[in-house]
Amino acid sequence: MLSGEYFVLDGASALALPTHYGQDMTVTRGHHQSGMVWKSFDHQGSVWFEGFFSSEGKFTEGTDEDVGRGLEKIFDYILSVLPDFGNDKDGLLIETRLDFPREWGLGSSSTLIHNLAQWTGVNAYDILWNSMGGSGYDLACAEKNKPILYQIQNGRPFIQYAGFNPPFKQNLFFVYLEQKQNSRAGIKYYKEQSQNKNPEKIRDNISILTRRMINATTINEFENLVRHHEDLISGELKLPKVKNERFHDFWGEVKSLGAWGGDFILATSNRPYQETEEYFNLKGYPIFFSYNEIIL
Repeated sequence: MLSGEYFVLDGASALALPTHYGQDMTVTRGHHQSGMVWKSFDHQGSVWFEGFFSSEGKFTEGTDEDVGRGLEKIFDYILSVLPDFGNDKDGLLIETRLDFPREWGLGSSSTLIHNLAQWTGVNAYDILWNSMGGSGYDLACAEKNKPILYQIQNGRPFIQYAGFNPPFKQNLFFVYLEQKQNSRAGIKYYKEQSQNKNPEKIRDNISILTRRMINATTINEFENLVRHHEDLISGELKLPKVKNERFHDFWGEVKSLGAWGGDFILATSNRPYQETEEYFNLKGYPIFFSYNEIIL
Protein backbone atom coordinates (compact mmCIF):
# COMPACT_ATOMS: atom_id res chain seq x y z
CA MET A 1 0.00 0.00 0.00
CA LEU A 2 1.38 3.40 -0.94
CA SER A 3 -0.30 5.44 1.80
CA GLY A 4 0.45 4.72 5.46
CA GLU A 5 -2.45 2.95 7.13
CA TYR A 6 -2.65 5.60 9.85
CA PHE A 7 -3.54 8.31 7.34
CA VAL A 8 -6.09 6.08 5.60
CA LEU A 9 -7.96 6.07 8.92
CA ASP A 10 -8.24 9.84 8.51
CA GLY A 11 -9.70 9.45 5.01
CA ALA A 12 -6.63 9.53 2.75
CA SER A 13 -6.76 7.57 -0.50
CA ALA A 14 -4.48 4.55 -0.71
CA LEU A 15 -3.24 2.53 -3.64
CA ALA A 16 -3.59 -1.10 -2.52
CA LEU A 17 -2.15 -4.04 -4.45
CA PRO A 18 -3.60 -7.55 -3.98
CA THR A 19 -0.96 -10.30 -3.97
CA HIS A 20 -0.81 -13.87 -5.24
CA TYR A 21 -0.73 -15.10 -1.64
CA GLY A 22 -3.77 -15.80 0.51
CA GLN A 23 -5.50 -18.07 3.02
CA ASP A 24 -8.08 -20.85 2.71
CA MET A 25 -10.68 -21.86 5.26
CA THR A 26 -12.74 -25.04 5.53
CA VAL A 27 -15.63 -25.78 7.93
CA THR A 28 -16.56 -29.35 8.85
CA ARG A 29 -19.65 -30.26 10.85
CA GLY A 30 -19.90 -33.21 13.21
CA HIS A 31 -16.28 -33.13 14.39
CA HIS A 32 -16.82 -32.30 18.05
CA GLN A 33 -19.57 -32.93 20.56
CA SER A 34 -20.40 -29.24 20.85
CA GLY A 35 -18.85 -25.85 20.26
CA MET A 36 -16.01 -25.15 17.84
CA VAL A 37 -12.53 -26.50 17.31
CA TRP A 38 -10.17 -24.11 15.49
CA LYS A 39 -6.93 -25.15 13.77
CA SER A 40 -4.63 -22.77 11.91
CA PHE A 41 -1.97 -24.23 9.60
CA ASP A 42 1.06 -22.33 8.32
CA HIS A 43 2.44 -22.45 4.77
CA GLN A 44 4.39 -25.63 5.61
CA GLY A 45 1.32 -27.48 6.86
CA SER A 46 2.18 -27.24 10.57
CA VAL A 47 -0.44 -26.23 13.15
CA TRP A 48 0.55 -22.85 14.60
CA PHE A 49 -2.65 -22.38 16.62
CA GLU A 50 -5.28 -24.75 17.96
CA GLY A 51 -8.14 -23.61 20.17
CA PHE A 52 -11.48 -24.69 21.56
CA PHE A 53 -14.54 -22.43 21.76
CA SER A 54 -17.97 -22.88 23.29
CA SER A 55 -21.08 -22.64 21.12
CA GLU A 56 -21.32 -19.04 22.43
CA GLY A 57 -17.91 -18.31 20.89
CA LYS A 58 -16.01 -18.15 24.19
CA PHE A 59 -12.39 -19.27 24.18
CA THR A 60 -11.98 -22.19 26.60
CA GLU A 61 -8.46 -23.45 25.92
CA GLY A 62 -5.78 -23.43 23.27
CA THR A 63 -2.12 -23.06 22.35
CA ASP A 64 -2.06 -19.23 22.33
CA GLU A 65 -4.37 -17.22 24.57
CA ASP A 66 -3.85 -13.93 22.71
CA VAL A 67 -4.91 -15.53 19.43
CA GLY A 68 -7.82 -17.27 21.16
CA ARG A 69 -9.06 -14.02 22.73
CA GLY A 70 -8.76 -12.27 19.37
CA LEU A 71 -10.93 -14.90 17.73
CA GLU A 72 -13.35 -14.64 20.65
CA LYS A 73 -13.83 -10.93 19.89
CA ILE A 74 -14.61 -11.79 16.27
CA PHE A 75 -17.09 -14.44 17.35
CA ASP A 76 -18.70 -12.01 19.80
CA TYR A 77 -19.56 -9.64 16.97
CA ILE A 78 -20.71 -12.36 14.57
CA LEU A 79 -22.96 -13.74 17.33
CA SER A 80 -24.44 -10.29 17.90
CA VAL A 81 -25.61 -10.41 14.27
CA LEU A 82 -26.23 -14.16 14.00
CA PRO A 83 -27.23 -15.49 17.44
CA ASP A 84 -27.30 -19.10 16.17
CA PHE A 85 -23.76 -18.99 14.81
CA GLY A 86 -21.73 -21.85 16.28
CA ASN A 87 -24.82 -23.43 17.82
CA ASP A 88 -24.43 -26.66 15.87
CA LYS A 89 -25.27 -29.62 18.09
CA ASP A 90 -22.72 -31.78 16.26
CA GLY A 91 -19.93 -29.23 16.66
CA LEU A 92 -17.75 -27.44 14.11
CA LEU A 93 -14.15 -27.88 13.01
CA ILE A 94 -12.74 -24.72 11.40
CA GLU A 95 -9.38 -25.02 9.64
CA THR A 96 -7.37 -22.24 8.02
CA ARG A 97 -4.33 -22.65 5.78
CA LEU A 98 -1.88 -19.91 4.81
CA ASP A 99 0.15 -20.13 1.62
CA PHE A 100 2.76 -17.61 2.82
CA PRO A 101 4.90 -17.30 5.97
CA ARG A 102 2.79 -15.78 8.73
CA GLU A 103 5.48 -13.26 9.72
CA TRP A 104 5.37 -11.60 6.30
CA GLY A 105 2.35 -9.55 7.31
CA LEU A 106 0.57 -9.98 3.97
CA GLY A 107 -2.86 -10.19 5.57
CA SER A 108 -3.33 -13.32 7.66
CA SER A 109 -5.95 -11.46 9.74
CA SER A 110 -7.67 -9.72 6.83
CA THR A 111 -7.95 -12.88 4.73
CA LEU A 112 -9.31 -14.68 7.79
CA ILE A 113 -12.02 -12.05 8.30
CA HIS A 114 -12.82 -12.12 4.59
CA ASN A 115 -13.30 -15.90 4.73
CA LEU A 116 -15.46 -15.69 7.87
CA ALA A 117 -17.60 -13.03 6.20
CA GLN A 118 -18.01 -15.18 3.10
CA TRP A 119 -19.10 -18.12 5.26
CA THR A 120 -21.45 -16.30 7.64
CA GLY A 121 -22.75 -13.53 5.38
CA VAL A 122 -21.85 -10.88 7.99
CA ASN A 123 -20.28 -7.70 6.58
CA ALA A 124 -16.49 -8.10 6.64
CA TYR A 125 -15.77 -4.45 7.53
CA ASP A 126 -18.22 -4.54 10.41
CA ILE A 127 -16.45 -7.65 11.74
CA LEU A 128 -13.07 -5.91 11.43
CA TRP A 129 -14.08 -2.62 13.03
CA ASN A 130 -15.88 -4.34 15.90
CA SER A 131 -12.99 -6.68 16.71
CA MET A 132 -9.43 -6.01 15.53
CA GLY A 133 -9.76 -2.50 14.14
CA GLY A 134 -7.69 -1.00 11.34
CA SER A 135 -8.34 0.85 8.11
CA GLY A 136 -9.63 -2.12 6.11
CA TYR A 137 -7.45 -1.58 3.04
CA ASP A 138 -5.97 -5.09 3.34
CA LEU A 139 -9.48 -6.51 3.72
CA ALA A 140 -10.38 -4.81 0.43
CA CYS A 141 -7.37 -6.52 -1.16
CA ALA A 142 -8.64 -9.91 0.04
CA GLU A 143 -11.79 -9.31 -1.99
CA LYS A 144 -10.17 -8.06 -5.22
CA ASN A 145 -7.75 -9.34 -7.84
CA LYS A 146 -6.60 -6.01 -9.30
CA PRO A 147 -4.96 -2.86 -7.89
CA ILE A 148 -7.51 -0.68 -6.12
CA LEU A 149 -7.91 2.81 -4.75
CA TYR A 150 -9.19 2.56 -1.18
CA GLN A 151 -10.66 5.31 0.97
CA ILE A 152 -12.90 5.58 4.03
CA GLN A 153 -15.80 7.92 3.29
CA ASN A 154 -18.43 8.72 5.93
CA GLY A 155 -17.27 5.78 7.98
CA ARG A 156 -17.59 3.21 5.18
CA PRO A 157 -15.10 1.80 2.64
CA PHE A 158 -15.07 3.31 -0.84
CA ILE A 159 -13.26 1.10 -3.35
CA GLN A 160 -12.42 1.69 -7.01
CA TYR A 161 -10.24 -0.24 -9.42
CA ALA A 162 -7.15 1.90 -9.79
CA GLY A 163 -6.01 1.00 -13.30
CA PHE A 164 -2.44 0.86 -11.98
CA ASN A 165 -0.45 -0.87 -14.72
CA PRO A 166 2.70 1.22 -15.10
CA PRO A 167 5.02 0.71 -18.07
CA PHE A 168 7.89 0.57 -15.55
CA LYS A 169 6.65 -2.45 -13.55
CA GLN A 170 9.97 -4.16 -14.22
CA ASN A 171 11.58 -1.41 -12.12
CA LEU A 172 9.45 -2.14 -9.02
CA PHE A 173 10.52 -4.64 -6.37
CA PHE A 174 9.30 -5.76 -2.93
CA VAL A 175 11.64 -6.62 -0.06
CA TYR A 176 10.74 -8.16 3.29
CA LEU A 177 12.40 -6.33 6.18
CA GLU A 178 12.14 -9.29 8.60
CA GLN A 179 10.59 -6.94 11.16
CA LYS A 180 6.95 -7.73 11.83
CA GLN A 181 5.07 -4.54 12.62
CA ASN A 182 2.16 -4.21 15.04
CA SER A 183 -0.41 -2.09 13.21
CA ARG A 184 -2.45 -1.41 16.36
CA ALA A 185 0.60 -0.07 18.18
CA GLY A 186 1.43 2.05 15.14
CA ILE A 187 -2.06 3.49 15.00
CA LYS A 188 -1.87 4.39 18.70
CA TYR A 189 1.45 6.18 18.11
CA TYR A 190 0.03 8.04 15.12
CA LYS A 191 -2.97 9.28 17.09
CA GLU A 192 -0.68 10.55 19.83
CA GLN A 193 1.50 12.39 17.32
CA SER A 194 -1.38 13.90 15.35
CA GLN A 195 -3.36 15.54 18.15
CA ASN A 196 -2.39 19.06 17.10
CA LYS A 197 -2.28 18.45 13.36
CA ASN A 198 -4.54 19.42 10.48
CA PRO A 199 -5.72 15.96 9.36
CA GLU A 200 -7.72 17.31 6.42
CA LYS A 201 -4.68 18.96 4.86
CA ILE A 202 -2.48 15.91 5.38
CA ARG A 203 -5.21 13.62 4.06
CA ASP A 204 -5.69 15.71 0.92
CA ASN A 205 -1.97 15.99 0.21
CA ILE A 206 -1.51 12.23 0.51
CA SER A 207 -4.54 11.55 -1.68
CA ILE A 208 -3.17 13.84 -4.38
CA LEU A 209 0.21 12.08 -4.30
CA THR A 210 -1.46 8.66 -4.46
CA ARG A 211 -3.45 9.58 -7.56
CA ARG A 212 -0.38 11.06 -9.19
CA MET A 213 1.52 7.82 -8.51
CA ILE A 214 -1.24 5.83 -10.21
CA ASN A 215 -0.99 8.06 -13.29
CA ALA A 216 2.82 8.24 -13.46
CA THR A 217 4.19 7.22 -16.86
CA THR A 218 7.94 7.12 -16.17
CA ILE A 219 10.06 5.63 -13.41
CA ASN A 220 11.65 9.04 -12.75
CA GLU A 221 8.25 10.64 -12.20
CA PHE A 222 7.20 7.79 -9.92
CA GLU A 223 10.42 8.02 -7.90
CA ASN A 224 9.96 11.74 -7.34
CA LEU A 225 6.44 11.10 -6.03
CA VAL A 226 7.67 8.29 -3.75
CA ARG A 227 10.33 10.61 -2.33
CA HIS A 228 7.77 13.35 -1.69
CA HIS A 229 5.35 10.84 -0.14
CA GLU A 230 8.02 9.47 2.22
CA ASP A 231 9.12 12.97 3.21
CA LEU A 232 5.54 13.95 4.05
CA ILE A 233 4.75 10.89 6.16
CA SER A 234 8.15 10.88 7.87
CA GLY A 235 7.64 14.50 8.86
CA GLU A 236 4.16 13.91 10.21
CA LEU A 237 5.10 10.81 12.20
CA LYS A 238 8.43 12.25 13.38
CA LEU A 239 10.11 9.01 12.36
CA PRO A 240 13.09 8.52 10.03
CA LYS A 241 12.63 7.24 6.50
CA VAL A 242 13.54 3.60 6.02
CA LYS A 243 15.91 4.53 3.19
CA ASN A 244 17.90 6.84 5.47
CA GLU A 245 18.01 4.21 8.22
CA ARG A 246 18.90 1.11 6.22
CA PHE A 247 19.55 1.81 2.55
CA HIS A 248 21.22 5.22 2.35
CA ASP A 249 23.52 4.04 -0.47
CA PHE A 250 20.75 2.53 -2.61
CA TRP A 251 20.50 4.11 -6.06
CA GLY A 252 16.67 3.96 -6.27
CA GLU A 253 13.87 5.03 -3.97
CA VAL A 254 12.43 3.08 -1.03
CA LYS A 255 8.81 3.24 0.16
CA SER A 256 7.47 1.94 3.48
CA LEU A 257 4.29 -0.09 3.10
CA GLY A 258 1.47 -0.52 5.61
CA ALA A 259 2.69 0.19 9.14
CA TRP A 260 5.71 2.50 9.00
CA GLY A 261 9.02 0.62 8.97
CA GLY A 262 7.71 -2.82 7.90
CA ASP A 263 6.77 -5.41 6.96
CA PHE A 264 7.69 -5.00 3.27
CA ILE A 265 9.15 -2.11 1.36
CA LEU A 266 8.71 -1.09 -2.25
CA ALA A 267 12.03 -0.40 -3.97
CA THR A 268 12.50 1.24 -7.37
CA SER A 269 15.51 0.39 -9.48
CA ASN A 270 16.67 1.16 -13.01
CA ARG A 271 19.30 -1.57 -12.76
CA PRO A 272 18.87 -5.27 -13.61
CA TYR A 273 16.91 -7.65 -11.36
CA GLN A 274 20.03 -9.60 -10.37
CA GLU A 275 21.99 -6.50 -9.38
CA THR A 276 19.09 -5.10 -7.36
CA GLU A 277 18.46 -8.43 -5.64
CA GLU A 278 22.16 -8.76 -4.79
CA TYR A 279 22.17 -5.33 -3.15
CA PHE A 280 19.38 -6.31 -0.72
CA ASN A 281 20.82 -9.78 -0.17
CA LEU A 282 24.15 -8.27 0.88
CA LYS A 283 22.25 -5.98 3.26
CA GLY A 284 20.77 -9.07 4.90
CA TYR A 285 17.34 -9.13 3.23
CA PRO A 286 17.05 -12.28 1.10
CA ILE A 287 13.26 -12.27 0.56
CA PHE A 288 12.97 -10.30 -2.65
CA PHE A 289 10.26 -10.18 -5.31
CA SER A 290 9.75 -8.53 -8.65
CA TYR A 291 6.38 -6.83 -9.15
CA ASN A 292 4.91 -9.70 -11.17
CA GLU A 293 6.17 -12.33 -8.75
CA ILE A 294 4.02 -11.05 -5.87
CA ILE A 295 1.29 -8.73 -7.26
CA LEU A 296 -1.82 -10.05 -9.00
